Amino acid sequence: MADFNQSKLSRRALLGSIAAVPTAAIARVRLSGAQSPTRARPGTSAWPTQSEWDLLSREVGGRLIAAGRPATQPSPELLSNPFYVGDQVGLTQSSGWLGAWRSSPSVYAVHAAGAADVAAVVRFASKHNLRLVVKGGGHSYMGGSNAPDSLLVWTRGMDSVELNDAFVPRDCRSPPAPAVSVGAGCLWGRVYRTVSVEGGRYVQGGGCTTVGVAGLVLGGGFGSFSKGFGLAAANLLEAEIVTAEGKIRTVNSCQDSDLFWALKGGGGSTFGIVTRLTLRTHDLPETFGVVRFTVQALNGDAFRTLLRGFLDFCRSALMNPHWGEQVHATSDRRLIIEMNYQGMDGAAAQKAWEPFVRRVQANSRDWKIVQSFFALDIPAPHYWDADWFSSHVPQAIKRNSAPGAQVGDYWWDGDGDQVGAYWSAYVSAWLPKSLLQPSGTQRLADAWFAASRHWRVTFHFNKGLAGASPETLAASRDTAMNPEVLDAFAMAIIAGSGDAAYPSWREPNLPDAKAASSRIRAADRALRAAAPGAGCYMSECDYFLSDWKRATWGRHWPRLESIKRRYDPHGLFVVHHGIGSDRWSSDGFVRVS
Repeated sequence: MADFNQSKLSRRALLGSIAAVPTAAIARVRLSGAQSPTRARPGTSAWPTQSEWDLLSREVGGRLIAAGRPATQPSPELLSNPFYVGDQVGLTQSSGWLGAWRSSPSVYAVHAAGAADVAAVVRFASKHNLRLVVKGGGHSYMGGSNAPDSLLVWTRGMDSVELNDAFVPRDCRSPPAPAVSVGAGCLWGRVYRTVSVEGGRYVQGGGCTTVGVAGLVLGGGFGSFSKGFGLAAANLLEAEIVTAEGKIRTVNSCQDSDLFWALKGGGGSTFGIVTRLTLRTHDLPETFGVVRFTVQALNGDAFRTLLRGFLDFCRSALMNPHWGEQVHATSDRRLIIEMNYQGMDGAAAQKAWEPFVRRVQANSRDWKIVQSFFALDIPAPHYWDADWFSSHVPQAIKRNSAPGAQVGDYWWDGDGDQVGAYWSAYVSAWLPKSLLQPSGTQRLADAWFAASRHWRVTFHFNKGLAGASPETLAASRDTAMNPEVLDAFAMAIIAGSGDAAYPSWREPNLPDAKAASSRIRAADRALRAAAPGAGCYMSECDYFLSDWKRATWGRHWPRLESIKRRYDPHGLFVVHHGIGSDRWSSDGFVRVS
């Protein structure tokens, strides 16, 4: 399985053509104002005529384009560049998921320039009963940003970033707050460059620089420092959204407050198409930093003891707003610590880790240090500064050299293996803080050890909010996210992918993918012995979840379904395992209830 890496995440099934309903029947449902139970496909009488497509093109200023992939297969260098892939209307950042979906271009796309373009597309799709898809960053593991035989709203060009020192949501009387307003097509790296590198502020967003702002916020949204600043969704102050009737709405806690709440973690491309978001900004810490330390146990019992010792240390030292990112347990008995910190300097970070490091150093008979402990301070204004990294830690980043690259574009070197990934499996689970109590750490250590015998198991400490401040928890509680996140100290992720496998360019290695999937699922079963019934994060979870409503939203899903019925009664917006998706076939073309 040489071409499979043990890194990140998931997607959707795309089925074959479905027979069109008779033209007369379509005419009757259009006249009655209802929707046909089957969406239109190319080649059927229900598909818009060329003259109708021409009318849409004129309405959107000529920005209607064919949505196919590049005519010839790009070079491996370009296909490994996430900025290049994202700039192609017919490509997605992942190429598929075993047994679920393959990356498939829409028939047409509108390269939207603003909310008016989006509203025109929504009205057109509703009138002609089309499968509608939305793509910004294109990072959806579930395949939500692509579908065959569809019309795509491509928001990539809506990339404005505007700082505001005293923002007040429309028709609200709340005190002015520093904020940033961002177009729906913006990527987080570019937002950080404006807000932090140039503006000296901090906005809670994603860790990957090429993730789209809108999709991350609407899904809830974690970044490296979520324990310090909460969910990205909890920092949403206002949104501009086009709802199913083609109306442009400005929503906040004072206008359409139920819809505004649903957008805070209820899922992207579900309640409408968001065109602009305004997010609270925070004082920028003086320092961000990274901690690295790798230890290998010399036998299985020693590894289990090492994991137990780390969990005990976690309870005493890491359950606070300073810490985030990842700790891995690998199949070759390595504990790999790749964590970040904020609100402290390297000396304080080193002091915090000293008890654990000393314990490891004192037991060389059982544990071997593979990478010595170090803590590296990074001046916070330079944390997303490509020039600073090129000068100081050049191996940490890859700069964008594709045609049309913006100054300062880069991606983290560790994120490169996700570009074009064909996912074999991706599972996750929130781990409750009760497992860090003395009565739970041995059970969790045993489960973590047993799972790591099958596949690498990573605990993401920034994707659980236990240890955050009361204020951060209160803001994140007022979102649509599964409340389990508030009580979780971390989220476990077990995932694997193979090389890019875009249809007609390269086929996936199915035997290796199936073998990897089997091992990942065995690891998941072993870990869940310690956390049965644990929920998960909708953007990073198993495509094949059977209890996805409970796992993703907990007690919030009935309220979300009520809001969905109010704002999208005919189900124009459908994504895999999104609110209301169970009323449609898996490809989103046939209404089943």
